[in-house]
Amino acid sequence: MQLSRKSDRPVAGDYIDEIFDDFIELHGDRCFGDDGAVVGGIAMFHGKPVTVIGQQKGKTTKENISRNFGMPSPEGYRKALRLMKEAETFKRPVICFVDTPGAFCGIEAEERGQGEAIARNLFEMSDLKVPVLSIVIGEGGSGGALAMAVANEVWMMENAVYSVLSPEGFASILWKDSKRAGEAAGVMKVTAGDLLKLGIIEKMIPEKEPANKDNMGEIALCMDKMIGEFLKDYTAKTSEELQTQRYERFRRI
Repeated sequence: MQLSRKSDRPVAGDYIDEIFDDFIELHGDRCFGDDGAVVGGIAMFHGKPVTVIGQQKGKTTKENISRNFGMPSPEGYRKALRLMKEAETFKRPVICFVDTPGAFCGIEAEERGQGEAIARNLFEMSDLKVPVLSIVIGEGGSGGALAMAVANEVWMMENAVYSVLSPEGFASILWKDSKRAGEAAGVMKVTAGDLLKLGIIEKMIPEKEPANKDNMGEIALCMDKMIGEFLKDYTAKTSEELQTQRYERFRRI
């Protein structure tokens, strides 16, 4: 859990710049505004157009404040959905990078329909007619992460975590003591290794050393190869096959 939260861990924008070419970022949800906690747009992957969306943390205090520490507001999820529906229209695969402690739970987010925005993403993503891949690169917290992870396949970095809530929240609810977060993390089975064994995710992306700026190129190269294989397999499927596979995946889980 501590490794997944390290300040020097690469964020979504780093992977987008390293793996894809000609990324054009698109802004706004066409409803309220733009959310810095979600970046997304059109890019090229080995000469083929794709839609790339990521939950974006900052690397400095100033950046984290502008990106709300990677906690999306309703307009962030609506922007993500707008880009996914656009991708469906133009038959572009969708690749999501998940990295959030959870959706923003402030009063203003609730006033603008946070719960509805997350639920709408779950509903719409389940029925997308194009391949969807979601990769948890850091924290995958609660519905805030799931709202960008209703995919044909979900992968995790070796030192990423994916859980229904934070260990601190789990410990506070179950034991009324947030200081038992370390114990809670073990009980919750939040690691990539645990979730791969349980069949919650399809693949684990190895980290010989915890991801940082020095080894990011090596990790991105591995990720590039895996994404290429995914797209080769899933772009050959019909829209009906993609929808059925995605439905059966989550029914099985």
